[in-house]
Amino acid sequence: MAPPRARRVSSERHNSTSQRRRRGVASPLAARLARLGLALLLLVLPLVAAPPARAALSNDTYDGNIYALYAGNGSLVPPRSTLAQALAQGRTAVVVYYLDDDAASKRFAPVVSELQRLWGNSVDLIPLVTDPLQNRPDDGPGDPAHYWRGYTPQVVVLAGDGRVLLDAEGQVELDAINGAVSEATGIELPEAFRGSGSTVSFNELNAEVVGSGAARR
Repeated sequence: MAPPRARRVSSERHNSTSQRRRRGVASPLAARLARLGLALLLLVLPLVAAPPARAALSNDTYDGNIYALYAGNGSLVPPRSTLAQALAQGRTAVVVYYLDDDAASKRFAPVVSELQRLWGNSVDLIPLVTDPLQNRPDDGPGDPAHYWRGYTPQVVVLAGDGRVLLDAEGQVELDAINGAVSEATGIELPEAFRGSGSTVSFNELNAEVVGSGAARR
């Protein structure tokens, strides 16, 4: 009997066997890579899923235009006129110095908006960020830097003849500002609008100006 001949393995079977061998070698590596990927995902997921820092009245973070965010009135900035223009035209100017990343300025924003509502075109309301005023020379009475004392918020009311009728910082009462504006313009504020001097926060994002007898939210 003739000895058995060596059998030639078909190319398909050879390829199939080789693939099984390669899979057997690669499987532990794939498993390790999968475990590593899962570990990285678990580390990164909390960072991705964490909610962004929210705007709030009580912090000194930059959230954007504070008048749009905290007073619902983005029309206040940029101001429609400059201090030099107001004085040249003999108009009453109310200059408000503020910073967008200042909690005190955020809380005061509704008062500035209320001034616009009460006085309209009778005065030039000029809210100014103080960054451009720092570390530069004072160019005289028409320059806002001439009146800024380094505080935010700070309110300066100037009559058309350049007299300073109010210069106060912090949460200045609306009634005090209205009194100075009335003196400067000669316009008496109606009784119904008096006594509205307090700013009250009713959530993280908003505050409003309420009268002394008004209900607080």
